[in-house]
Amino acid sequence: MSETDDRPLGRRNYETFADRYAAKALDKPHNAYLERPATLTLLPELAGRHVLDAGCGPGFCSEIMAHRGASVTAMDVTPRMVELARERLAGLDATVLEGDVAGALPFGDSAFDIVLCSLVLDYVADLAPVFLEFRRLLVPGGTLVFSLEHPIMGCKTWDTGRYFDTEFREIPWGGFGEPRPVIAGYRRPLTAILNPLLDAEFRLDRAVEPEPLEALREMDPQQFQEMSTFPCFLCVRAIAV
Repeated sequence: MSETDDRPLGRRNYETFADRYAAKALDKPHNAYLERPATLTLLPELAGRHVLDAGCGPGFCSEIMAHRGASVTAMDVTPRMVELARERLAGLDATVLEGDVAGALPFGDSAFDIVLCSLVLDYVADLAPVFLEFRRLLVPGGTLVFSLEHPIMGCKTWDTGRYFDTEFREIPWGGFGEPRPVIAGYRRPLTAILNPLLDAEFRLDRAVEPEPLEALREMDPQQFQEMSTFPCFLCVRAIAV
């Protein structure tokens, strides 16, 4: 990717890839049988709650949360993802906006009971201001749930340097057809995730290193075994204090 391209990294990754992602990720094993169900289990009761889906993509999680009774504000940095999410969420208690989680967000203090940020933070260079902004948006005692690539998986997969460094990397993604999309992001150690979270006045409440749903074993035994051997994702619930 060009160093002179000033578009947010998430938008650069998905701008020409959004439709393929939306078509595949709803049922793709790493999403449908691993990360998404694990992340959603960390959410509190949703009925009557105001929820921000920060980096909503095509709106998969927003749709589930709206059906569970939440009033959802969904946001994504990629215009095509915003269009896809609006189509998916039509008729539900959901509003979809274009916006970047790495910037100042256009909402008042304590505007939300819950913030969900699923598989977005890998595209953010500095997590500290993002967590501070999420804390501003949450009511005291509100819930932040987020997921990202597991630090160990990132180090094992990319092998670009020391585990302890935060590193920028690019790699072609499989499982979405040809040509393979080249996705850029940041691999970081566990402390570079948790310490900015704690510094932003969150209390770590629960962490999950998801294992695949049992349903995948029969559907794809080989992939089930691979995903049961090494952690791919880290899912975290934190409380605003």
